[in-house]
Amino acid sequence: MTALHMRGVVLPEDEERDLWIVNGRIRTEAVAGAETIVDGGFLVPGLVDAHCHVGIAAENLDAAAEQARTDRDAGALLIRDCGSPMDTSPLQERLELPRLVRAGRHIARPKRYIRDIAEEVGDPTDLPAAVAEQAATGDGWVKLVGDYIDRDLGELAPLWPDDVLAEAMKVAHDAGARVTAHVFGAAALPGLIESGIDCIEHGTGLTDDTIAAMVEHGTALVPTLINIETFPGIAAGASKYPRYAGQMLDLYARVRTTARKVIEAGIAIYAGTDAGGGIAHGRLVDEVIALHEAGMTTEQALGAASWHARGWLGWSGIQESSAADIIAYDEDPRADLNALRTPKRVVLRGRVIR
Repeated sequence: MTALHMRGVVLPEDEERDLWIVNGRIRTEAVAGAETIVDGGFLVPGLVDAHCHVGIAAENLDAAAEQARTDRDAGALLIRDCGSPMDTSPLQERLELPRLVRAGRHIARPKRYIRDIAEEVGDPTDLPAAVAEQAATGDGWVKLVGDYIDRDLGELAPLWPDDVLAEAMKVAHDAGARVTAHVFGAAALPGLIESGIDCIEHGTGLTDDTIAAMVEHGTALVPTLINIETFPGIAAGASKYPRYAGQMLDLYARVRTTARKVIEAGIAIYAGTDAGGGIAHGRLVDEVIALHEAGMTTEQALGAASWHARGWLGWSGIQESSAADIIAYDEDPRADLNALRTPKRVVLRGRVIR
């Protein structure tokens, strides 16, 4: 394979440097005969969609691959797949697709999540065993459904007792896996955070108290802000459950205030679209811009979808011997995040994708 050469301002260090790529890895020492593919502009570690569902609403692996390709073309070179009913592990062998970190299937209670998506646990005390199973089949992540509509109550309600959650977290952590949970409302959050969960998805029900608890426990948040834009539609379709509809509208009305409080508290936040879960694939830049509009600086929002998110998932940025996942831009995306929509060169696994 011919060595490649790139020159540009490397972020987040903000230094102009020369890079060489050999066998899928970055080198910082010159390599003779390398082909220059970028000369000028800005070099950003491959973007990350930290909440994506490759395989949901896909009839087969080829359709799932097309979803991943759409995300890749929007800049996501690394995806944390946050739950899929399909075993997408074969996609990890397709070198043209984003790197995929899988969480296996969602874990939920019967009739307490979207039909045919989750692994359903009839007896809540069986949650630790289900967590052990998903930890063994995923890539270091387990996805719980923390709350969902309880149709008997007619409102959002937690799925799991606190003592069972604590046991399940220990099982996951002993297996070397981290745990994240879908949570819209407020009631499920204290038990999840106190159990030692690693990440909260959505988090629209966060309060001052649970934000403080997340800070204390070091819990991360993936707020999926573009997904929250669907809440009014969800409420409109839930006329049979007026309390639930009211909850969704209330959560929607205060999402920006909640997000700003989380940002100000210094909680680790990562960009995730919830693509496949009612959101079209390929919208990562929209989520980055939404994070900025919620109160992050442009550099913070970009980091939440690039170097910070990569480090969180165990991948480095642009440095000696790192995996060569690099996106080049003519303009500085920190000056205008819309620049992320028009990369001039995309390198994944050391291969030029575009």
